[in-house]
Amino acid sequence: MRLATLHDGSPDGRLVLVSDDHARILPGPVATLQQALEQWNALQATLAAGADQLASGGGEPLGDRTFAAPLPRAWQWLDGSAFPSHGAMMQKAFHLPPIETDLPLMYQGMSHQFLSGTDDVPFPSEADGIDFEGEFGIITDAVPMGVSAADAMSHIKLVVQINDWSLRAIAPIEMKTGFGWVQAKPCCSVAPVAITPDLLGAAWSNGRISLPLRVWRDGALFGEPNGSEMAFGFHELIAHAARTRSLPAGTIIGSGTVSNDDQATVGSTCISERRGAEIVAGGNPQTPFLRFGETVRMEARGIDDVLLFGILEQRIVQA
Repeated sequence: MRLATLHDGSPDGRLVLVSDDHARILPGPVATLQQALEQWNALQATLAAGADQLASGGGEPLGDRTFAAPLPRAWQWLDGSAFPSHGAMMQKAFHLPPIETDLPLMYQGMSHQFLSGTDDVPFPSEADGIDFEGEFGIITDAVPMGVSAADAMSHIKLVVQINDWSLRAIAPIEMKTGFGWVQAKPCCSVAPVAITPDLLGAAWSNGRISLPLRVWRDGALFGEPNGSEMAFGFHELIAHAARTRSLPAGTIIGSGTVSNDDQATVGSTCISERRGAEIVAGGNPQTPFLRFGETVRMEARGIDDVLLFGILEQRIVQA
């Protein structure tokens, strides 16, 4: 099934089910997606019936109504860095020491606001090194502390597509403090439609989304790496996060920048990775960070070429 949140003037919006073509909607059985996640088992049959109704031509046209992020605010946002090729490129280009751990890399980011897929994105200054990061993500129900990776699979209720905005000039300064990111990680953007994993078909495998994430910068294709090369599946990221604490329903976990070993062929989902490749190849970066007025577009399509999460397309503006 496909779920989304309509802008309705409230902080959490109004939950709707969405048709396969994203053109028709049906009101959800509860007011918000957060409530649905908290009552998922009790509501699953009702939600499935609504999805069947839409598949049979029911519902009403979306019309001029607009989608917010599926969860306009969430209890928790945890972002991984699960693609080894991205980390390896950054270490090589910027002479960073290797991170000596066999555990997943993860940080806890800002979760009280997520931008929709069409909102303008305000930043204070171009000098901060404005960058996009294309990611896949999942949303959980309530996860108990100490859950195993195998059992964590059943807690993945929805899959989403994320743009994790980053300010590259600030990040190195904050990293040196050893306390993590604050200013370098403003609010993320999330594509309008969240889907249940079954809609991915064979592309949902071992907790990974084996599909390309396509990114355009000002209309030019920037990259289309595949999500299959995660070193850890989403179920393993959940188990890592829940080792010493429970996770509330509505926890969003990101994959980190989608990246492939064959970066020279498939491109990148962030500017910093391309700049890193340019440094390795020629000594200096050539690709500039984003400027005000530029647009970034991201989308992912299923094996049958159906648009999965809707389109995330936004313009960069001065705050």
